[in-house]
Amino acid sequence: MEICSFYSTPYYCIVNVRHDVIGKCLIPYQGKFPILKERRLCSGLDVYSVKKTRKRRRYTIAALKGFDSVDSSLLSESYNSDMVDGKVSTQDVAGRVKSVPKVMIPSLPCETKGDSVAAVESCLWEWKPKLNVHYEKSGCQNVDSAPILFLPGFGVGSFHYEKQLKDLGRDYRIWALDFIGQGKSLPCEDPTSGSKRLDESEGDGNNVLWGFGDEAEPWAKELVYSVDLWRDQVYYFIEEVIKEPVYIVGNSLGGYVALYFAAYYPQLVKGVTLLNATPFWGFLPNPVRSPRLSRLFPWSGTFPLPTKVRKLTELVWQKISAPESIAEVLKQVYADHTTKVDKVFSSILEVTEHPAAAASLASIMFAPRGQLNFKEALTGCRMNNVPVCLIYGKEDPWVMPIWGLQVKRQFPEAPYYQISPAGHCPHDEVPEIVNFLLRGWIRNIESDSSVALPLLDSPESVEYDVVKDLEFVRQGMKKSVEVQFYGSMTSQWERLGKFLKSRFQYGVYSP
Repeated sequence: MEICSFYSTPYYCIVNVRHDVIGKCLIPYQGKFPILKERRLCSGLDVYSVKKTRKRRRYTIAALKGFDSVDSSLLSESYNSDMVDGKVSTQDVAGRVKSVPKVMIPSLPCETKGDSVAAVESCLWEWKPKLNVHYEKSGCQNVDSAPILFLPGFGVGSFHYEKQLKDLGRDYRIWALDFIGQGKSLPCEDPTSGSKRLDESEGDGNNVLWGFGDEAEPWAKELVYSVDLWRDQVYYFIEEVIKEPVYIVGNSLGGYVALYFAAYYPQLVKGVTLLNATPFWGFLPNPVRSPRLSRLFPWSGTFPLPTKVRKLTELVWQKISAPESIAEVLKQVYADHTTKVDKVFSSILEVTEHPAAAASLASIMFAPRGQLNFKEALTGCRMNNVPVCLIYGKEDPWVMPIWGLQVKRQFPEAPYYQISPAGHCPHDEVPEIVNFLLRGWIRNIESDSSVALPLLDSPESVEYDVVKDLEFVRQGMKKSVEVQFYGSMTSQWERLGKFLKSRFQYGVYSP
């Protein structure tokens, strides 16, 4: 562990002093300086002298000659700061600690400790012939509570919301859906006739891939695993199973479908929460929006798969369905690698072993885009006064923060919470935070905004940015996660200016 101290004026201070991270500092060309025993570095008004000792480096301050505007009284003051493993706490001259407010929130219920958790029930709903929809539900006894429907991301299913089903199911009625063609909502029969084994020399039939036959079965003639199919699936599920308007929460692909559905059927949606929602889906043109362009693509995800697509699918499937490939993807999307993903990993692996999984992937990837893009769906929700909440993991390597901020710019009144550290799946990585925010947001909507949004002191404070540390206990240890709320009145330029100012003020730069 390296502990460093420094002293500087209130205008600017340097904290990144270790030679392996000094290049991250915002001083121009600092990263190009060789590591010497002493080096003088210039900022706008001051000169810093860096002296290296065996145990620490000390930063001293002297006025830069030629600048009459420098207040000499400032030079007699100092800001003391300590950095332990990159974490900084700053004190002013009076010794007051400048820190982010901390808020203690509830932990997840623990069954092993005797905590009460909501019972989760696994169900099947027959939507169409040969197409059974798998879903999980909890909290059915909460008859007067708000209903919430969770939509999964690409490649996963309702199992990814286990922590919401068990926790939020204690207060609300919860459903988590598997999209047709994913999870456990794969067809119960081969959509084509005459599918063959990958290796004809093996006769046990265990390696047969459905959908690789010569002709589509009657029930699968027009089957395509597209966002339009999933939109219709959500519509009939709400109409026939839930039977009342719901709050919809979607992660990644599920967020796209949630917004897409809400734009078409706002009367069935009480509100939409986007968890790192993907801002685009589909590669091929939509036949309704671009009929001429779509005719240039002879295959659009229907069954059976064309011969060339079969060969490509076989090659790709062998690679991405391998356990090591699945493990690598999970490592990418979770910012905190201490998060236990054993259940998620085994559930994904189980889905890949289904004979319809490979052809379903091909259908999804070659399906046409939706009739509305993400921006148009967002506009539709705003025009129909559908409440939208944004909860994004900051360290997502795929849907980076810029995408969430673009949504906030299009929908300025939508509350935006950015969690750090958290990756692409904040509901599974930091479920304590997501569940806390969802509870508070729903209370705000149900009370017609008379109850303040989570982390805000009053309904009026929705206009301003707020940063707080949320603390909770997990497995007997206290954890802390930073959550930033973006207000509705702060412009993107103002927010960028505050960001740069904070970096110059405290000398901390983090990508």
